[in-house]
Amino acid sequence: MEPKFSLNNKISLITGGGSGIGRAIAKNFAMQGSYVHILDYNEKAAADVVLEINNEGYKSKSYKCDVSNSDEVSTVIEKISKKVSIDILVNNAGVAHVGNIEVCEEEDLDRLYNINIKGVFNCLKACIPLMKINGGGVVLNLASIASSVGISDRFAYSMSKGAVLTMTYAIAKDYIDHNIRCNCISPARVHTPFVDGFIKKNYPGKEDEIFDKLSKTQPIGRMGTPQEIADLALFLCSDEASFITGSDYGIDGGFITLNSK
Repeated sequence: MEPKFSLNNKISLITGGGSGIGRAIAKNFAMQGSYVHILDYNEKAAADVVLEINNEGYKSKSYKCDVSNSDEVSTVIEKISKKVSIDILVNNAGVAHVGNIEVCEEEDLDRLYNINIKGVFNCLKACIPLMKINGGGVVLNLASIASSVGISDRFAYSMSKGAVLTMTYAIAKDYIDHNIRCNCISPARVHTPFVDGFIKKNYPGKEDEIFDKLSKTQPIGRMGTPQEIADLALFLCSDEASFITGSDYGIDGGFITLNSK
């Protein structure tokens, strides 16, 4: 009997799989039988994840790719699709920005648009026609709680992740008759290398204090882990979730619901 949440013989494409949440998703999917293709701007980071996965007896491959560059995305995905059918696309690559509109410069806005919005668009544009030809597929986008509620000093980031959420709805609606499911995950704070780097850069000497303060902004009292996000991603991309499309899943330690009470 096939184990629950198996991705055996599935081909997954994961952007930003070289670190943080993307790394956890890539390893999780590989352990469940998927052949994982990692697209990442950081070639070494992606290669290191592939080495980890393959050394454990699973299958993966990495590609240097700037998701904001449509030509690069098209070239890489065409290369993959000539050999295999892409069953799962995880749009995880993204960047953050801290600040309100007064400190958000045009170049900041352009950077978030190019990666967080255009990057998702480029990958969808390349993969959706292939999934149609192949008789279906699964798309999972990484949004944020900032897609749904107001977060202080996240003007540009909220804008970009709000677009990810609404793109999710649009793809789910437009391609339901093509057996393509599309959902998104909206995490609150997750303990990744980005968080550690942000704290170290902006609060030198106060790392422990600030980490504790940020952790407690979630009612549950801590940040999420990349593995927890990866486990939800696994479920949503598995056949056990075949009745789920057009949905946004908050994974936020109670942030949205409990902070409003």
